Amino acid sequence: MVTRARGTRVDADYYHADTEDGDHIGDPSEDALFMLIEGLNQRDNTFVAINPADEDSAWYASVSLLDDGTYEVERHDPHQRHHDRTVENDPNRIARDLTIWLAGRDYPDRPA
Repeated sequence: MVTRARGTRVDADYYHADTEDGDHIGDPSEDALFMLIEGLNQRDNTFVAINPADEDSAWYASVSLLDDGTYEVERHDPHQRHHDRTVENDPNRIARDLTIWLAGRDYPDRPA
């Protein structure tokens, strides 16, 4: 079970996003990812981690707020031999790019 909007319980079919300050969203949309990234701050919420709902999958993505106000974006998928780390400025672009990247992951029970 995952928590959406601090309290409502839902299942994640594909992936979930967690922030340092406790937000936990199952299958977040591009807009939800944007809001999580926009909500990052230097005080108590410096990262968003995105992990597969299937615990047997090894891929992950993360967005971390750096001291200079930019964002470090890391994407790792050993199955596809993909690992990159970039620094970005635009939370909107980060959310869009992550949504596209997440759509390309392997999900065991995804409908054809």
